[in-house]
Amino acid sequence: MLELTIRVPDRLGQQLQRYRERLPEVLDRGLRELEAESPASFEDENAIMALLTSRPAPEQVLAIRPTPELQERVSELLAQNKERSLTSAEEAELNRHLLLEHLVRLAKAHAYRQLAGHDV
Repeated sequence: MLELTIRVPDRLGQQLQRYRERLPEVLDRGLRELEAESPASFEDENAIMALLTSRPAPEQVLAIRPTPELQERVSELLAQNKERSLTSAEEAELNRHLLLEHLVRLAKAHAYRQLAGHDV
């Protein structure tokens, strides 16, 4: 195990004293939350939203597929949700992915109707 020494403001040090025995958990949770907020985690979402807002042809909408990394992350979150309660950051991340999936499904249904010649 790595031993780490850090300097923190007095106020933060006092808050951390209450969690002295759980500091590794506190750091782990904080890091996961920061990683979930990082722009890299929105890369797939941003690409899909950019496509959907660019007035794509129906065929382009129907070709939307999540990257293997995104599929793996969603599967991981769903599995973790069955095993234990998700952290608030994990739950927010999962909800964001599920909302995006819902929007893509709606867009694909719209695209199918367009290709079938039905008025939309």
